[in-house]
Amino acid sequence: MSQVILKVENISKQYRLGKIGTGTLSHDLNRWWHTIRGKEDPYLKVGEVNDRSVKGSNQYVWALKDINFEVKEGEVLGIIGKNGAGKSTLLKILSRVTSPTTGNIKTKGRIASLLEVGTGFHPEMTGRENIYLNGAILGMTKKEITSKIDEIIDFSGCERYIDTPTKRYSSGMTVRLAFAVAAHLEPEILVVDEVLAVGDAEFQKKAIGKMQDISKTQGRTVLFVSHNMAAVKSLCTRGIVLENGGITFTGNSDDAINYYLENSYKKSEIKVSDRQDRKGNQKLTVQDIYAKNKDGVKVGEVHSGESYQLHFDYIKRGEIDPKQFTVVVQLKNESDELVTTIATDELGTQFYEVKEKGSIVIDIPRLQFREGRYSVVFMISEKLAFNTPHQTIDFLQDAYTLNVIRGDYWKSGLLNRPKGFIQEASIELI
Repeated sequence: MSQVILKVENISKQYRLGKIGTGTLSHDLNRWWHTIRGKEDPYLKVGEVNDRSVKGSNQYVWALKDINFEVKEGEVLGIIGKNGAGKSTLLKILSRVTSPTTGNIKTKGRIASLLEVGTGFHPEMTGRENIYLNGAILGMTKKEITSKIDEIIDFSGCERYIDTPTKRYSSGMTVRLAFAVAAHLEPEILVVDEVLAVGDAEFQKKAIGKMQDISKTQGRTVLFVSHNMAAVKSLCTRGIVLENGGITFTGNSDDAINYYLENSYKKSEIKVSDRQDRKGNQKLTVQDIYAKNKDGVKVGEVHSGESYQLHFDYIKRGEIDPKQFTVVVQLKNESDELVTTIATDELGTQFYEVKEKGSIVIDIPRLQFREGRYSVVFMISEKLAFNTPHQTIDFLQDAYTLNVIRGDYWKSGLLNRPKGFIQEASIELI
């Protein structure tokens, strides 16, 4: 059985809002007076939950509150959550960049972290010198670093610039070198923040492959923070979801991702039933629109290459001939350009009953959209006769926003490029 290599117990982090030096001396003196008398910090009893979208009434805020979890050797833990949930704060505490307000952390072995572009790098030093500097910070001897340096430089792809000061590196080059150092100097725990998103697709694939290698082959532990659910799913064995500074879910990576996506759907749900700008005779009215993934979970974000269902929940208020019932759904990009149309008459779909209350379900076996926000337009109509135009029942522009995230559409290990439509194709050299 794998040993616990990292144990986090009741970690909390409190920050004071506002400008530095505005009345903090009195607070510091008050804290000092309580400390010398052996009493608890008086400001630990105050503070609000870290909900950045709501105006607070207290100058103290809990960026993290009562965080508890364990990580075993060889485990890859994904830490997911929205911006401001506390992910980066947690990693900074684990990496000892900052200290917790309360709680303690128990670890076995070295922790190497990659939190921000250029973390731990001196801009005036060359790439080669920074490798030795980072290695020394991690507790490696010069001999150990020298034995790995060729491998580090090769992995980073920065050989031509390795003896150039890092202040002249692009952000992508800096990330490449920093990750190569962190991954090759054999830490027991590797902590990686969203910083890998700065790298190109080729390097992201390479970095994820390296993290899989050091966890599976070398039995080392990885803590990975990302908004890329495809990367979390392919890399992580377990996941935790953070929200407003607290852990709301712990479980395997698939369940954690589904929980996060379902929660993001609930937060961004659009009440179509409240829209007053719809057109048609309203014999049937769409009340809600949402997407479900292959596990039947309502999601607020979808990934290229995955299968989904678009649901249009409706209520019928008048008689409708199911044989003449037509549904047209169009999707437009952020420039308001039409990307695609899905229409039941073009598909040859036949309906035999329109229930009093139900859902129009569009099955998408493999989402071909690239990353972006797509606006959904729907028109539900009834064709009363062959030579007459359609009679509109319910029509609404910008009824729903489909948030598409890059995915590994071709199962090649590479995330597809952003924007546009993915055309099914094959390429050969003849």
